[in-house]
Amino acid sequence: MERSEIEAKMKELLVEELGLDEDKIANDSRFEEDLEVDSLGVVELLMALEDNFGVQIPDEEAEQLTTVGEAVDLVQKKLDG
Repeated sequence: MERSEIEAKMKELLVEELGLDEDKIANDSRFEEDLEVDSLGVVELLMALEDNFGVQIPDEEAEQLTTVGEAVDLVQKKLDG
């Protein structure tokens, strides 16, 4: 899957699952500081990513994610095997 496809799906999930404004979402957007996503919201997003992309994201890796771009990178890494 192309990175641009993952980015588009990520934005879609952030809008659908967390009710965020798509215009505010960028690769360098930080979940907590810029998008005001609390820890529960991050967990919801991770579950949606796992469901939509068919990947497993261990807690240790999830805890390292601070930006949208980092989440996209992680999903791409998982998909590329």
